Amino acid sequence: MHVSSHVCFVSYHELGLKGRNRPVFERRLVDNIRFALRDTSCKVRRIHSRIIVEVPDSEDMYAIGERIAMIPGVANVAPSIVAGRDLDEMGAIALRAIKGIIPAPQTFRITAKRSNTDFVLSSQEINERLGGVVIDGLGLKVNLTKPDVNVRITISGGQSYISVVKFEGAGGLPVGSSGKLISLLSSGIDSPVATWKMMRRGAICVGLHFSGAPAVADTSTRLVHEIGDVLAQTGGLARIYSIQFGDIQREIASAVFPDLRILMYRRVMIAVAQELARIEQAKALVTGESLGQVASQTLDNLVATGEGCASPIFRPLIGDDKHDLVNLAKRIGTLGLSEQAVDDCCTLFMPRQPETHVKIERIHEADAQLDIDAFVAQCIETISWQDYPCNQYKPPKQFVEE
Repeated sequence: MHVSSHVCFVSYHELGLKGRNRPVFERRLVDNIRFALRDTSCKVRRIHSRIIVEVPDSEDMYAIGERIAMIPGVANVAPSIVAGRDLDEMGAIALRAIKGIIPAPQTFRITAKRSNTDFVLSSQEINERLGGVVIDGLGLKVNLTKPDVNVRITISGGQSYISVVKFEGAGGLPVGSSGKLISLLSSGIDSPVATWKMMRRGAICVGLHFSGAPAVADTSTRLVHEIGDVLAQTGGLARIYSIQFGDIQREIASAVFPDLRILMYRRVMIAVAQELARIEQAKALVTGESLGQVASQTLDNLVATGEGCASPIFRPLIGDDKHDLVNLAKRIGTLGLSEQAVDDCCTLFMPRQPETHVKIERIHEADAQLDIDAFVAQCIETISWQDYPCNQYKPPKQFVEE
């Protein structure tokens, strides 16, 4: 590596706690980063419990850093300039990096770390020496608690890495380390966040979207695909299946008591998701439900919705409030899409007063009025899908484009 080359310095936290399995998780993360950057000339390698992404001059190291930060398993990314171990060279590069910051900072600090104790100066001495260079060269003031810019200098091996920007990563575990899930995915705020949370825990997620078509326009499917484009930046979204559910909802609405409609819609959706999980060999289902957030999500109703499902149903948002979810949706980039008003199956044939604390006996009576197996077969027969780049995914033979 030549002096003054560019890299992204990738750190991970949770992977470091995996004991003897740690190399497996690290290799998985390296593979996922390589896959995410497959359209670039970047080279990825692992050194000293960190990952180095070498960025050629033709690429923007900050844009590359932002892409890497989206990948589950990454704690943070520091786009850095590489130098040798000469203090004058480090100072010159630090000045150049600070000058490139917009808007121009007024305060700074130096944070030096050494992986090699054979360096002639201690970390504190490096801080003081380079701090003097910045004060003399740019006239900035020192602020150790809340600086405008933190110049990080990491000395590792025979080189130093100088950065003035750090991107917060997704954290968690690398995609592919926790199996495959079927995620019930709508165009609203909650279910994309639930899906992201499970990808962040290392799961491959296969989305399943129910639209209100043909009873309403199928605009929700288009919007869900756009949300999929955002989630796919993690590398954890494999594909999204879509089902036109409006006709089935109409049949359910005409066959059961109005107050049970929502619950019966959900029970049929869960039955379809269960069958898709069997086909995909997925280990569990994921929903965006949060306890008590809407009338249909009381504890009694959640139990009734999942009753009889052979697969575990994960509800990663179960204890979150709407404020938390809105902030997280904003962070991951889906909020603007989810706030768009579209017709979907969630608002179709809604009762005036939905049941909030259903008795399971009433659910079983409603089941008897419906041919749920026929609904499931109809949904699977008419299903469509859109694929997303996912390094770990292999589609089932039943659903492969010819």
